[in-house]
Amino acid sequence: MENMPELALEWHRAGRGAVLASVVETWGSAPRRVGSQLVVAGDGEMQGSVSGGCVEGAVVLEAQDMLATHATAPKLLEFGVSDDAAFAVGLACGGRIKILLQPIGGALPEAILQHLVAARAARHAVALISDVTGAAPPHVVERAEAPDLSEAFAKDKSGLDAEGLRYIAIHNPPLRMVVVGAVHIAQSLIPMAQMAGYDVTLVDPRPAFGSTARFEAVRLLDAWPDEALDDIGLDARTAVVTLTHDPKLDDPAIMAALRADVFYLGCLGSTRTHAKRVDRLTEAGFGAEAIARIHAPVGLNIGAMGPAEIAISIMAQITERLRKS
Repeated sequence: MENMPELALEWHRAGRGAVLASVVETWGSAPRRVGSQLVVAGDGEMQGSVSGGCVEGAVVLEAQDMLATHATAPKLLEFGVSDDAAFAVGLACGGRIKILLQPIGGALPEAILQHLVAARAARHAVALISDVTGAAPPHVVERAEAPDLSEAFAKDKSGLDAEGLRYIAIHNPPLRMVVVGAVHIAQSLIPMAQMAGYDVTLVDPRPAFGSTARFEAVRLLDAWPDEALDDIGLDARTAVVTLTHDPKLDDPAIMAALRADVFYLGCLGSTRTHAKRVDRLTEAGFGAEAIARIHAPVGLNIGAMGPAEIAISIMAQITERLRKS
């Protein structure tokens, strides 16, 4: 969903008008997954995508018509994307999609959208629940308040309910990765993580390692790892990877991660190195259950050789932990 809710609120408040379009159901080889969004302004400008280019034109026209007529009810559109149309935008074959249009200030009240945007900014896991018929107003629920949606939150899975009357849009906090150690493996791991949708922060207090000349397109922190991780604020949508081989740098980061609810903690080092690490952590007061959360040696055992392959094994293990836990 990227920043579509934020953009819709911004355009609405600027007086441009805004309609939020969301993919709510798909069949076959639909171009975009459920939850994909597009924002349309009254002047026809759009951001985002609901079909990879197959039906955007029709969605924009419908949205503009809703704004021009001051429509307040939501509208549910259904499209069949032919194989030829799909091929024209680089897709192998077509499918069918349902798209929900919600004018901001009407079907989606400004106050509800503001609530959603504020929750996203605070990194709260929430769901926006919308009646596709408009019979009831949309509302936002926190993950803790909706145990029946726990599986949807865990799988990042938006969609219609069993009756097809309510669209449940899951808004999990963006994924984050903290990499401790500006080493060669990090040079391969960081772009992989960014392509997979992670907001990456690289931590290394050593100026010769953590330089912009070696790492251009990533947030760099030259603080000590424990201080940096405390400032970042670790949570259940954060992965931490330590790569320095230096206990003075790795251990404080590991301890900070073990005290937090990170979904993944991986540490570079051999089995012997990890055994010594376990001894230090035990001496520091961490129990066996906490220490068992550490993935070490880091990465899936794929026989990786060299920094790039090790980075692949780490990214694969993080993905496995995220999607299968």
